[in-house]
Amino acid sequence: MTDGERTMVMDEGPGVLDWRTTGLWVPDGELTEASLVSRGASLFDGTFTWPVMVLRRTALERNVATMAEYCARHGLSFAPHGKTTMAPALFDAQLAAGAWGITVATGNQLLAARRMGVRRILVANELLDTGVLTWLARELDTDPGLEVLFYVDSPQGIDAAAAAFAAAGGRRPLSVLVEVGYDGGRTGVRTVPGAVDLARRVAATTGLRLAGAAGYEGGLASVDEARSFLETLREAASLMPFEAGSRPIVSAGGSAYFDVVVDVLSRGWPTTSTPAYGRPEVVLRSGAYVSHDDGVYQKKTPFNRVSDEGGLVAALEVWAQVTSTPEPGRAIVGMGKREAPYDEGLAVPRAVRRASSAVVEPASDALVLARINDHHGYLDVPADMEPLVPGDLVRFGISHPCTAFDRWRAIAVLEDDDTVSGVVRTYF
Repeated sequence: MTDGERTMVMDEGPGVLDWRTTGLWVPDGELTEASLVSRGASLFDGTFTWPVMVLRRTALERNVATMAEYCARHGLSFAPHGKTTMAPALFDAQLAAGAWGITVATGNQLLAARRMGVRRILVANELLDTGVLTWLARELDTDPGLEVLFYVDSPQGIDAAAAAFAAAGGRRPLSVLVEVGYDGGRTGVRTVPGAVDLARRVAATTGLRLAGAAGYEGGLASVDEARSFLETLREAASLMPFEAGSRPIVSAGGSAYFDVVVDVLSRGWPTTSTPAYGRPEVVLRSGAYVSHDDGVYQKKTPFNRVSDEGGLVAALEVWAQVTSTPEPGRAIVGMGKREAPYDEGLAVPRAVRRASSAVVEPASDALVLARINDHHGYLDVPADMEPLVPGDLVRFGISHPCTAFDRWRAIAVLEDDDTVSGVVRTYF
């Protein structure tokens, strides 16, 4: 593999790695990403200590390409949610594959994305912090090529943005999306008339530009519920007073129902209520796809419903060592809540590497991670399987990448032969 082929794992700076880097064994001095790659460091040559989380490059690149192709095929713009990884190397890979922009959730993430060089940022939340809004108004005036959009779902959000714009002496209006929600959900205006009234207020407010509408369907329990909500979002957007000649944005899409976003928002727009501005630009925001997982999204991915459109593969692994086998049928591994997510299911045992270096992949569900403490996991081992012994390594897939990346500040990227081809840094 040439250096040019490693576009996803380029160095992000000096990249010093030392005793502060969890998972690497650096008792003295320091290393760099470049030195790890140049010397051919490997997962099992003593460079690492256990537990450690790693990324598989080929899986990452396949996932990035799959979603880029899916969005292009269906005429969607794509602003993957950056809160999943907060990793500039992965943002760069997503943007290089054609992403329209990057989505974030908070003022701090907006600042981080800006410092990472992202030129179009969608903040999928209402911004109410005067300091953040004033900074944003000044940033937009300083950099004509910067585009930032954020939500409003209340008069208070409109007033806060307008006041910050005035305080900053802004020249470029702040671009806002009116957020539509549903009963029992989190944020967003609950009714179509309420959303349209709020949009009219935005359009009439000095310093603001009504850029579109947005919603989030990922918290709903079924395809039918997601479809119904997205139809409501479409109806609300079709009635909003956008500027003549503009192309408004309508944004939706977690990682569970992006196929429904295609079905509902890529078609069915009224032809009589939108003559002034034409069909909206649909912006998808799915984020977990980039690493996928072996748990919640393995079950929820829409590619299970539209398998002919592609598929995603798990790119994250946590390797942990068996530290104790205190009783028959039970092995304790050195991995717990500090190393792997547990909010949407526990990590999934996928393989065992014996002291002999032999790798065994048990039948699905043969090994079960029953529960975890801060740094310990309790493995149920079936009676018909060769017992695990202290020193064995277990490879785990994770469930829910959005709470996996934030546990690791530097994540080694591995080739299929387990050699290191780079390091991805996260900034949460």
